Amino acid sequence: MEKEGGFVNRPPLLDGTNYDYWKSRMSAYLKSIDNKTWKAMLKGWEHPVVLDKDGNKTGVLKPEEEWSPPEDEQALANSKALNGLFNGVEKNMFRLIKKM
Repeated sequence: MEKEGGFVNRPPLLDGTNYDYWKSRMSAYLKSIDNKTWKAMLKGWEHPVVLDKDGNKTGVLKPEEEWSPPEDEQALANSKALNGLFNGVEKNMFRLIKKM
């Protein structure tokens, strides 16, 4: 039985036996980072794409240096969420879920 509380500066660890506990704690952890991080978790994130003259998506990925401030903020929120999730699972689980 654990006798100490959790850590506020690192995510809970999913070890394969504690999913219900981990899920509740991970939700609270991501929400505590900031609201945009939690929303990135809920909505997901897509790499910004170049728009044509009519404002339609071309499918061509937009270079990072051309991202608008809102696109930068959404990418940062996504990175924070991924960081929390990737650091909240043990190494073998990370290998199963990583996106490359």
